[in-house]
Amino acid sequence: MRSVLSFLVMCCLVACQSNEKKSEPVKTVPKPIITPAIIDKGPIEFEGLIDVQSLNKDIFCELKYATDDNFMGFQLYHSIKRPYLQPDVAERLSKCQDYLSEIDSSLHLLIYDAARPVSVQKLMWDALDSIPPGLRGRYVSNPGHRSLHNLGAAVDITICDDRRVVMDMGAGFDEFAEIAYPRMEYHFLKTGELSQQQYDNRLLLRRVMKSQRFRQLPTEWWHYNAYSRDVARTKYKVLRTEPDSLSND
Repeated sequence: MRSVLSFLVMCCLVACQSNEKKSEPVKTVPKPIITPAIIDKGPIEFEGLIDVQSLNKDIFCELKYATDDNFMGFQLYHSIKRPYLQPDVAERLSKCQDYLSEIDSSLHLLIYDAARPVSVQKLMWDALDSIPPGLRGRYVSNPGHRSLHNLGAAVDITICDDRRVVMDMGAGFDEFAEIAYPRMEYHFLKTGELSQQQYDNRLLLRRVMKSQRFRQLPTEWWHYNAYSRDVARTKYKVLRTEPDSLSND
């Protein structure tokens, strides 16, 4: 009899515990905050871009990513052999060259890079995966955010003479050291790591590019934007991938 009573008591306790569990409020998991995806205006549109050199033969070109002479160490462009930009951006750059020619007729703008597909941007971004994303953006724009190169509204550029001898800017193209930062120039000038001539050469490039409202990136002496990213996104289509072929003749 005692064992039967014990069994009944145990059943009651289990039932009570089961009821208590059922009566507990259901915990809701907050919905994750989803950042809206960037909506591009359309597919790749190299057809709407202009070869800058078709406007001004005094502008020289040496596309670094069409060769293996770049920080990646291998060729990234295959059909792109000339510097393409949005028509209005190309017109402004042509006027920059006219202004430089007025200063010194033996000097030329030398383009290292112009329109760049997002597919290539991603290769660059992924190559620096040892650097945290927050710092990586100092050197290569996040392809998810779209570089102005991906919109045909930015140019990597320097100055050279008639023989294509480039001016000494105190740091190479695509150099990641702080001496390449425009915002650090005065510091390195004071320490002697940047000479007065190197500093003056950067000032000349900046003066020429500012004449047509190009804005310099604070961490790259060679990079100039034609517009802010927000403005460019409303004006232009994103260049997603490199075309199979382009007229480069």
